[in-house]
This record gives sequence, structure tokens and C-alpha cells, in this order.
Amino acid sequence: MMALVYIRLVGFAAGTLVHLFLAILVAGYRRPRTVERVLFFLALALFLFYAGALLALNAQLYYPDPPTATLAFAVVLVALGLGFLPPLLVHLHAAYEHTSGGAWPVWLQAVVWAAYLPLAYFAPVASPRLFESLRFEFLQPGSGVGFSYSLWLGAALFACVIFQRRFQRRAADKRQQQFHGALMIFFGTTCALVIYTYCLGRLHAPAWSAALATAVMLAALVPSSLLGYFMLRFNFLEIGGQRNLVYAVSAAFLALLYLSVVRRVETWLEPALPPDATASILLFVLVVFFEPLQRRVGRALRHTFERQVGRLQRLGSELQREAHRGDLARLVEFLESRIRQELELAVVRLWLRGRPAREEARVPAAGRPVRFPLRTADDEIGVLEARAYAARISGETYAALQFLAEQLPAVINLCRLIEEKLKLERELAERERLALVGQMAASISHNLKNPLGSMKTLVELQLENPELPSSMRKDLELVVTEIDRLSLKLGQLLRYAQPPVRSAAGQERVAAVALADHLVALLSRQAERRNVRLVLERGERETFVRGSEEALSDVLSNLVVNAIEVLPQGGSVHVRVERRNSILVLEVTDDGPGIPPVLRSKIFEPFFTTKPSGTGLGLAIVERRLAEIEGRISWESPVEDGHGTRFTVTLPVAE
Repeated sequence: MMALVYIRLVGFAAGTLVHLFLAILVAGYRRPRTVERVLFFLALALFLFYAGALLALNAQLYYPDPPTATLAFAVVLVALGLGFLPPLLVHLHAAYEHTSGGAWPVWLQAVVWAAYLPLAYFAPVASPRLFESLRFEFLQPGSGVGFSYSLWLGAALFACVIFQRRFQRRAADKRQQQFHGALMIFFGTTCALVIYTYCLGRLHAPAWSAALATAVMLAALVPSSLLGYFMLRFNFLEIGGQRNLVYAVSAAFLALLYLSVVRRVETWLEPALPPDATASILLFVLVVFFEPLQRRVGRALRHTFERQVGRLQRLGSELQREAHRGDLARLVEFLESRIRQELELAVVRLWLRGRPAREEARVPAAGRPVRFPLRTADDEIGVLEARAYAARISGETYAALQFLAEQLPAVINLCRLIEEKLKLERELAERERLALVGQMAASISHNLKNPLGSMKTLVELQLENPELPSSMRKDLELVVTEIDRLSLKLGQLLRYAQPPVRSAAGQERVAAVALADHLVALLSRQAERRNVRLVLERGERETFVRGSEEALSDVLSNLVVNAIEVLPQGGSVHVRVERRNSILVLEVTDDGPGIPPVLRSKIFEPFFTTKPSGTGLGLAIVERRLAEIEGRISWESPVEDGHGTRFTVTLPVAE
């Protein structure tokens, strides 16, 4: 029996340390998920059980007549731990089922409620019996709680077997299959052992029953140790990534364990040596282990450092490759996503100076934000903000973020330089293309415009002849109309080929409302011919904008003409001129069929058109002219009920 006592003493001490370690590990890296919360409370319940059992056993060993208060406190700890153990076991598996499956079905909720229901019996009825004799070994055969509790615990363990079987079938890799398979075998064996020991234990000798009871009480060490190993070795549930916390807690536990050994040896050697002498000898013995311990700790720290640096170098290489794309907006999104994923953070946000502010991410369970300034040699270019799932960011994660904050300015500046380079290359290619278009337009104008003018003059002279037959007059009027249309297209081509000029145009003041009145009046006849209603809505006061009258006229006329030409008969075009603070807003809205999704990315491309007689230069000219007068254009389609298109032009007001 003394062997069982010492086995229990060592096992209870190990169980106390292991489950306290698990509780601290989970609490230091808690996520806003039920599975982590339940795992923490399960580790806490097992810690209470082993701590209470260890306290009661030590009290019985040290005192001939243990103090009543000590035993009562030990029984409270054991009762709390074992009372919540069965429902928490089932709840943990149900929460893991919810995490992997993504839903809480009714049957899963029913299982969890059924696991907690026996607490209504054990709390008010069975628990008071524990204090009648203050036995901490109340699970021994024949005790008042043992039989009923064993059925509850056995049912919970059997439910765990079923859950583990489901998890094993859905495991993503062989390692997880082995993990869940081992837990399934353990829970099944422990379930059979609990039922056999506490329901049928009266058939055996007391020594045999005590051995089985000891095995049951220490059985929790197996899955807890296995879970801790998978957390630290394979980062199971993404909890084992914080090595600094692991090392700190391990060192503290080893120190406490050694102090308990010193205390135990003091008691054994007390007849031969004074306790102080024994403690001094055992403490000085540690000096022998300092050098090998230092080597081992150094290797572990170097391995951790190399692993962390390697991970940051890989992340830095990925960011460098992304920066070479020359897209700063994409780099910011990629950077936030990869840092959040690599360092297992709840939120990572990058705020850059000079870029529009974004809406802050909402993560209710995230901790307080930690901000790292991004500085270059001359200035601060932005801020890197991070939030952990836990209340605070761990030390190694903080150091990694500091390292990244020092490296990111170079990556961002590289991306900006490449972005500017690509922009200049695109502008150069555009200018070369426009030069070619200009040469072509000049050649076409030289070869076609003069002949067209001569043809129009001759036709108009024929139209002035009063003796001209009416049938021929209609044909000649149609010829004049087509000549005007061709001249208009040639003019569009020439205007598009002209390079944008901002110097003089940007200094003029244009009466936007009067210009809109004039253009709508001119284009209303064209709208009437196509049976389209053209409406102008404007304010009473005149508003002046910076730009040129020619450029603004081209912008508005092209937008209105495009809207008129795209509409079927009976449609309407709504032109709105409105001042909003320091900008002027021009809106051209039609109730046509809208822009198909497949064409939306091409509408501003030159020479792209869906009209049989169009040149595809209308919107390209609008974009070019707005670049001259520092204006912007946006659009939306559909506008209402799946129909319509609205183009919105914003221009700075000339005060």
C-alpha cells in the first residue's frame, strides 16, 4: 500500500503541474472560440482535483490527525474538479465538433445539456456527503458518491469515444488520425476501467481495488500530456506557437518541483541531518548541472531564434516579391494578411501617410492594439497596428513585429518606386501611341477633310438650286448630314491625339452653369430627333471652375451625346449641375439598359465601342480632358431597377 501512496504522491504532483501548465498555456493564447474556453476550464477542473488530492495526501502523511480545515479545503477542491469533469469533457468535444463542422446542430446542443444535467443532483444531494467523513478518496468502492458518479463519468467517456471516432474519420492528415485514434482508445479503456472499478469493485480485494482506483485517478495525465505534446510539437489548435511562455512556465514548474523534492528529502534525512543542512547540500548540487543546463538551454534558445529569424526572412522575401509588382494597394492587403496569418494575430492594419483612411476592422474579442511606427531616415511614413486574440501580444510576437516595422519602410518605398516606374512607362507608351495616332490623324485630316469640305460645298450649291427635284434634295441633304458626321469623327480623332495640356488651361475660370445651359440647348434638337427627353437641373447661382471652356464642353457634350445615342426611343437623359462645398458635381444619368458586366472594364479604352457608327473615343476624350483640368470621373450602372447609367464628374471650384 505504501507503494501506491508514493505513486499517488508523484502522480498528483505531476497532474497538478501538467494541468496548471495547460491552463496557463491556453489562457495566454485564448481565441474567441468556445473550444479554447472549454479547454481552459477543463484543465482548471483537473488542476483543482489533483491539487486537492495532493493536499489531502500530504496532510495525511505529515499529520497523525490531519486538521479538519485542511481536509475540508481539499475536499472542496476535489469536489469542484470532479464535479465539472464529465460535462466539460463532453462540452470540449462538442465545441471541437462545432469548430471543425462550423455549426451547432440541435443534437449537439442536446448532448451538451444532457452532460450538465447531473450537476443538479450532485451539487445539492451528493456533494454534502463528502464532508461527513472528509474523505478525499470518495471514489473508492462502497462510498456514497462512487457508484452514481461512475455512471455519469462513464457515460461522458463513452460520448468522448464516439466524438473521437468522428474526428478520426475527418482528420486532414495521418498525424491527426493517429492523435484522435490514440485518444479514442484511451477514452474507451478508461470508460471500461471506471465502470469495472467503481461498479464492480466490491468483488475484489481492497488492495486490488485501490490499485485500479489509483490507475483511474492518474489516467488524466495521459491525454493531457499527449495534448500538450501536440500543442508544442505540431502547434495543435494554434496554441503552441508562443515558445517564450512555454520556456518560462516550464522553468517555473521545474523550480517548484525541485523545491518540493528538497522538502521531501529533508523529511527523509531529518533523523541523520538537520533540515537546513540537507536543503543547502541539495541546492549546491545544482551548481554541477549549471554548465550542461546552460548548453542545453542555449541550444534550445538558438534553435528558437533561428526558427523565428527564418520565418521572418521567408516573410520578408514574400513581401519583397510582392513589392516588385509595383501595386501599393495590393501590397498593403497582402502584407496585412500574411503578417496576421504568420504571427497568428487577430487584426493587422497598415496605415500609410498620404493614403485615404480605411474603416477599422471589427474584432470584438481582440485585445488592445499595439502600434509600431514605420520610420525612414527622414520621416515617419506610416504605422503598423496589431491586435492579438489574447489580452496582450506575447514577447516573441512583439519582437517579430518590431523587426518587421524596421524592414517595412524599405519594402514600401521599393513598391512605390516600382509603381512610379511602371506608371511612367505606361505614360511613355501612351505618349508614343498617341504620337502614332496623331500622325495618322494628321494624315487622315490632310487627305480627307479638304475633300470632304469641297464635297459639302458642291452639295450645298446644288441644294440652293430651286429647280432641284425634291427626291434628289432629300438625298443631298442626307449627304450633307453624313459629311458633317464624318467631319465630327475626324475632329474627335484629332482632339484625342493632342497631348494633355495643363499649364494655361488650369488658370482659366469657366462659368459651368452657363456652359451647361448652352450645351443642353444645342443638343436638345439631336435628342428630339431620336425621340429622347433631355432635362437639365441646375442651381440659380453661377459656379466657376478652374479649367478651359473647350475642355469642359468636350466633357459634357461627349457624355450627353453618348447617353442620347445609347437610348431607345422614349428614353430620357437627366443632366444635373450642383455645387457641393468646394467642388462642382456634373451628373449625366440615363434610363437605358445599362453597361453589361463584361464591358465595364473597357468603357474608357480608346477605340472601344458597341455602336455600329461609333469611334470609341467619346469616353477616352472625356478622361483625357478631365486630366487637363484636374477633374475626376466615376460611374455606376445599373442605377435603379437594373437599368440606367450615371456618370459623375467632379471639378474644383474657382473661388
